[in-house]
Amino acid sequence: MTSGFGAEIAASIQRRCFLHLEAPIERVCGFDTPFPHVFEPFYLPTKWRLLDAVKKSLNY
Repeated sequence: MTSGFGAEIAASIQRRCFLHLEAPIERVCGFDTPFPHVFEPFYLPTKWRLLDAVKKSLNY
């Protein structure tokens, strides 16, 4: 969530286009904590988390 390529793009868009956005930028990413590689399937974003973020943005 922090210091990633996508996070920097989202922060730049939020900063430069704030008055033109109709909803806040929703980040869908892995959790910002260390994790063992055996739990990687639970750490990475799923299609359901992505769908929830899209619904949240559309219903804003």
